[in-house]
Amino acid sequence: MRNLMKGLTAVISLSVILPAANAGDAAPLALAASKPITSAEITGSVPEKLNVSKANVFNRLLKKIKDPNAAPPDDGNHDRANDAVFSLQPPKVAYEGLPTTEFGNHVDWVKALNDGLLNPRYDRTDPDVEPFVMDLDIVRPVKASVPDVVFPHKPHTQWLHCSNCHPKIFIPQRLANTINMSAIILGKKCGVCHGKVSFPPKTKSCKKCHSKPKPADWKPPLSQASVKNPWR
Repeated sequence: MRNLMKGLTAVISLSVILPAANAGDAAPLALAASKPITSAEITGSVPEKLNVSKANVFNRLLKKIKDPNAAPPDDGNHDRANDAVFSLQPPKVAYEGLPTTEFGNHVDWVKALNDGLLNPRYDRTDPDVEPFVMDLDIVRPVKASVPDVVFPHKPHTQWLHCSNCHPKIFIPQRLANTINMSAIILGKKCGVCHGKVSFPPKTKSCKKCHSKPKPADWKPPLSQASVKNPWR
């Protein structure tokens, strides 16, 4: 009885796949070539917009900036509801005459500072206060194959007091800070300034921070599962 049911199931399946034969057909029946069924064949119309999943929202944050030097009301960082925003000087006017670069907002800020084109005030009320410049580079190894990150304190402390970053944004202690590109793009850690008032994280500006090449004998780190694998 069980074998009979299996045979009937096979016959029913074939009757769905195989077209009915006409008496005049000389060629033997053959299985139709399979092809994807389109939505137009099901609904009779083509949808105006495909319902694509937006689960991967990280790439959306990396979208290309149309105008890195847009006027304050249009840059996405200022509140257009505040009328004072419209009185701010547009970046393209303020940056005129400054040395250019291919990175970020296309201004070489460090060169402009070293060339004396800019004169930051280190105290809001006293223009004679001298800066506390710290010439110290911090190297942060990166697990991926991209070059390691070098953070130079000097060009930052030429502009800013230490309290701008420490300890609220960065704890001044070794291995005490977790920094990744997701946080930076979301406006945290380095992204508190970079992307708002300093060069944004764009594909062309990667090597501004990832500037130390990996050693010649560098190999990607192994996970604990790979290290403890008894079959290796």
